[in-house]
Amino acid sequence: MESSQIAALLEEAFPDCRISVEGGEGKFLVTAVGDAFDGLNAVKRQQAVYSVLNGFISSGAIHAVTMRLSTPAEQAATAS
Repeated sequence: MESSQIAALLEEAFPDCRISVEGGEGKFLVTAVGDAFDGLNAVKRQQAVYSVLNGFISSGAIHAVTMRLSTPAEQAATAS
């Protein structure tokens, strides 16, 4: 599975988020910033992303995913 394929899946599931996917050979880094994560703790955010990717993880197309998930306000606060 290509990083662009994962990005397309996540962009469809989270249309208001900025999505970036890096990596290959089954190991990926997903960075997503959007209001969709507002009010969700880290576990709930990851569960939302995993719900989109679980079929590919189960099939072995994706071996490992590292996630950086935040709201625009959180990203702005860490950039300061």
